[in-house]
Amino acid sequence: MSKKKKLIPEMRFPKFKSEEEWDNVALGKISEIVRGGSPRPIQDFTTTDVDGLNWLKIADVPSDSKFITGTKERVIAEALNSTREVNPGDLILSNSMSFGRPYILKIKTCIHDGWIAIRKISNKTFENYLYYFISSESSQTYFNSNAAGAAVKNLNAEIIKLLPIHFPKNKKEQEKIASTLSSLDEVIEAHSQKLDLLKEHKKGLMQNLFPQEGETIPKYRFKEFEKYGNWKKTTIDKIAKVSAGGTPESTNPDYWNGDIPWMNSGELNNKRIHSVSNFITSKGLKESSTKLIPPKCVLIGLAGQGKTRGTAAINYIELCTNQSIGSIHPNEYAFDSEFLYQKIDSMYDKLRYLSAGDGGRGGLNLQIIKEIELFLPEMKEQQKIASCLSALDKLITAQLEKIEQLRQHKKGLMQGLFPKMID
Repeated sequence: MSKKKKLIPEMRFPKFKSEEEWDNVALGKISEIVRGGSPRPIQDFTTTDVDGLNWLKIADVPSDSKFITGTKERVIAEALNSTREVNPGDLILSNSMSFGRPYILKIKTCIHDGWIAIRKISNKTFENYLYYFISSESSQTYFNSNAAGAAVKNLNAEIIKLLPIHFPKNKKEQEKIASTLSSLDEVIEAHSQKLDLLKEHKKGLMQNLFPQEGETIPKYRFKEFEKYGNWKKTTIDKIAKVSAGGTPESTNPDYWNGDIPWMNSGELNNKRIHSVSNFITSKGLKESSTKLIPPKCVLIGLAGQGKTRGTAAINYIELCTNQSIGSIHPNEYAFDSEFLYQKIDSMYDKLRYLSAGDGGRGGLNLQIIKEIELFLPEMKEQQKIASCLSALDKLITAQLEKIEQLRQHKKGLMQGLFPKMID
């Protein structure tokens, strides 16, 4: 006969090691779970009056936030007949798409029917502890396993009510856990702010190092190049070969798992491409529209409603790409590839505007890329600008890695601080 399983975390603060095992109750037993509501048509209820009621939509909330501190819209008092108002200290989570992500309210607000609120929390626990437990891997696994729907999964109040909540009986231990994780979140936030500053600094630097609309020289120029004169106007098709890739038939095993790197458009977000996830065979290369491109091509996302369209990257290995990537081939006699990468990267918003299309869905194509106008300085000045911006890129990459390390540390800490069923 096996022993009764106990709820005890793998890691426990020394002060609480002698404490008894944790409690395990359904969330609905220690709080009230209610769904938001949406008055319709919503435009009949929104208002710009400062005395209106806060109105919170899922799209208004940054995905990495912990607290809700404001809303972008307000509704009139009559909306209360069709919505639900929640209060500071309540938790809310979305019930579809990126469902299960909790937030703590710092304001009173009305919530639409995409939100589910956790309120009237029992004095056995408190909102900050619940926030971290609901964010934990075990809770998120529960949501993913129990969510309804095939294409788009969603949660409902009944599923959330049954979420198992593990917590120590001693509330001071809960407070210690929440405080430790909150402190780590503050460190991550500080590093994230530093990352934002580095990105803003680079953005401002690019605006000064490249000529702006209607100008032939940049606002800022390195001293050794001040007498070099105007930059020369050209177009991409005059200085480089441009190509797009393709995708071998995905169901043909003879085309895949070879030794030829094949890049998909999602990997453009890695920016500097030293490796890729997929490989094709020589047969896959020969019998499809994809093609090998040399190192130092400037790569551009051609399609998609998301952020990928217009995203620039540069490859450092010979590889193939899919059809959603355009490649500007290197030409060492006309331009420095690192310089061109930085220039194209600075044109993200313009490229998306050029390819917006009707209804907001569009795509870049090779003709648009070929017709891109730009100004080029002498090669030495290109290299100097590229070196300057590349140095900033290294700082940004190091900062991203630091944030990822901290997030992984937090993940491991949460796995240890919240218990699993053990014998």
